[in-house]
Amino acid sequence: MRVPYQDCFHLIEPLLAKVEKPSRYIDHEWGTLSKADADYRCCMIYPDVYEVGLPNQGIAILYNILNQAEGISCERGYVPWPDMGDAMREAGIPLLSLEGAAPVASFDIVGMHVPHEMAVTNFLEALDLAGIPLLAADRTEDDPIVVAGGPSVYNPEPYAAFFDAILIGEGEESLLEICHLHRRLRDEG
Repeated sequence: MRVPYQDCFHLIEPLLAKVEKPSRYIDHEWGTLSKADADYRCCMIYPDVYEVGLPNQGIAILYNILNQAEGISCERGYVPWPDMGDAMREAGIPLLSLEGAAPVASFDIVGMHVPHEMAVTNFLEALDLAGIPLLAADRTEDDPIVVAGGPSVYNPEPYAAFFDAILIGEGEESLLEICHLHRRLRDEG
């Protein structure tokens, strides 16, 4: 059964007093977008903590492009620091998006930026904490499509088993095309 898209901030709120830098986990930015009426949801994951991933221009550009598209909502997610990751696992809380505090597994598509080879363990951590099977072959129709992009995937073979698709080059046009195609296929059954 598909994980429902819903605000789960109430689940992590009690953990915030127990972790270092709790502001990493709350939507406190001016100008973030939330499209509650969207029928297709994308979550862009940066495989590191919020303050490392926030300045990434690639995710910022894709976030804006996807949120300008009719019926598509894009939120962002980041890998928590080990203190929060451990607390979330202990409490049975999955990885949540920043803007909507929704389970990452509830999105239609999860985009993973892979900036360098050292991020490999972090993107695996993100998938594991989200409750999404690590290997693409183990995913079902109830799981989101997991797409990778970024400079480190120009040689996609080392990552092929973990992703449903890998975008090589600039994603501004191709990611939007993938979202439209996947939404159409999803709606057709």
